[in-house]
Amino acid sequence: MALLGALVCCLLATWHSRRGLALPLAPTGGQSPPPVVGQFWHVTDLHLDPTYHITDDHTKVCASSKGANASNPGPFGDVLCDSPYHLILSAFDFIKKSGQEASFMIWTGDSPPHVPVHELSTDRVINVIANMTTTVQRLFPDLQVFPALGNHDYWPQDQLPIVTSEVYNAVANLWKPWLDEEAISTLRKGGFYSQKVSTNLNLRIISLNTNLYYSPNVVTLNKTDPANQFEWLENTLNISQQKKEKVYIIAHVPVGYLPYSKSTTAMREYYNEKLIDIFRKYSDIIAGQFYGHTHRDSIMVLSDKKGNPINSLFVAPAVTPVKNVLEKLTNNPGIRLFQYDPRDYKLVNMLQYYLNLTDANLKGESNWKLEYNLTQTYDIEDLQPKNLYGLAKQFAILDSKQFIKYYSYFFVSYDTSVTCDETCKAFQICAIMYLDVISYTDCLKHYIKRNP
Repeated sequence: MALLGALVCCLLATWHSRRGLALPLAPTGGQSPPPVVGQFWHVTDLHLDPTYHITDDHTKVCASSKGANASNPGPFGDVLCDSPYHLILSAFDFIKKSGQEASFMIWTGDSPPHVPVHELSTDRVINVIANMTTTVQRLFPDLQVFPALGNHDYWPQDQLPIVTSEVYNAVANLWKPWLDEEAISTLRKGGFYSQKVSTNLNLRIISLNTNLYYSPNVVTLNKTDPANQFEWLENTLNISQQKKEKVYIIAHVPVGYLPYSKSTTAMREYYNEKLIDIFRKYSDIIAGQFYGHTHRDSIMVLSDKKGNPINSLFVAPAVTPVKNVLEKLTNNPGIRLFQYDPRDYKLVNMLQYYLNLTDANLKGESNWKLEYNLTQTYDIEDLQPKNLYGLAKQFAILDSKQFIKYYSYFFVSYDTSVTCDETCKAFQICAIMYLDVISYTDCLKHYIKRNP
């Protein structure tokens, strides 16, 4: 497929922005108004397919369908295809015109499409990442962006190395406008970095290269600390703790268990346990964790060894709507906005936006909408671990209406009639509430015993 040539066709566009004030933490009243909340955007899994084009031969609409018939291709894509450039631009256009004032954006990886290995190369992967980076920089010249590498942001996919590489060097150069010298240095060496959001904020972003821990990565097989990232992470968190900084963890491949598969961690189990131990140790300064990779919308709550909830984790859905031809369900394109208390960086709310792909293609225009407001939808005070843990316990109730909503949002409202049987629900609940092997295994045993 002519992926490289098609990249040239992806023209950049610019829009005028409208700035607006963030929402207050609470209704104004009393002697002094509450502080305005801080906000940041989270986008992930853009998966640009530059070959996407409308043609009568539906087997040739996009390289990412791998020869399968695109089901209903339109200007904003198709469920058997990765994102056309038009779809990605519509997402960023919505962000730009939303009127929401954000302090920064996190971008958790995967720019290239899902195509066979021989259809890509290191140069093509770098070109796609460069295209997406340039798009963001042109549209948001004044916005601080914190990227993380995804498993597709390399060639061959998944095989991210433990030493410097052509891709690490390329992204370090591409992301220089956003990152300081120290961050660029570690990014070149191992694909990870840490940086304060600004000199005025006591908030640090730690961008991990969790692709080093991803099961298909044969480069890291049998290595206890690939690229010395664990050692670096502990040192970084220890210094932040001493400086009384708060930390947001961002990465592509999440910790914990996949909510749609039995006893399957997103990364190798050894690495998962190691990360969980580190996150527990420094949970007092970690104010939130943010991931992508699964293309679905899910939450997780990390508890300490005594079972007390100590950390909130969020997996954002993808912009790409792609699915395998054998899968029944996929996701509508999604992006999200987090709100935090600027006094302590605690997460107070999350607004999930989505594009109804069928409707957008039918009308020939994108109409990104608010899918749900997390605290209002689930009637919880904020996004603190105890509240999310309490919500998960509500999900576990038989015929829980809260869980029915959650499961529909899991697919970004792709099919609101979708149902989740008892086994499906057990995988979901245990993945939300238990991130380490012992507690997760106990959870499944409990469910299997209750629902033989």
